[in-house]
Amino acid sequence: QVQLVESGGGLVQPGGSLRVSCTTSGIIFSIYTMGWYRQAPGKQRELVAAISSLGLRNYADSVKGRFTISRDNAKKTVYLQMNTLKPEDTAVYYCKAERGPRDMDYWGKGTLVTVSL
Repeated sequence: QVQLVESGGGLVQPGGSLRVSCTTSGIIFSIYTMGWYRQAPGKQRELVAAISSLGLRNYADSVKGRFTISRDNAKKTVYLQMNTLKPEDTAVYYCKAERGPRDMDYWGKGTLVTVSL
């Protein structure tokens, strides 16, 4: 059974930092591209950052220079370090594992990040 479990969300003040994690089981983690997505109230889910099996990273323009995605294949975990957080970063953050159009994607249930005074 495939499971992706996010953790580390919470309430943080503007300008603060937070690291969210996604621990997986039931997949060969090292061969998957791992992504972080977010969905704010009333908005569509959007890609925040992704890291390929080879360690290539891409980021949404809105988080470049502030967020860093990383992975630990031994722990089957992907991380998102979020710095200089803004109120507009408030959203539910979801983890996704994907290999390509011929393979099934897997999603976690999300973790809520709230940036507010």
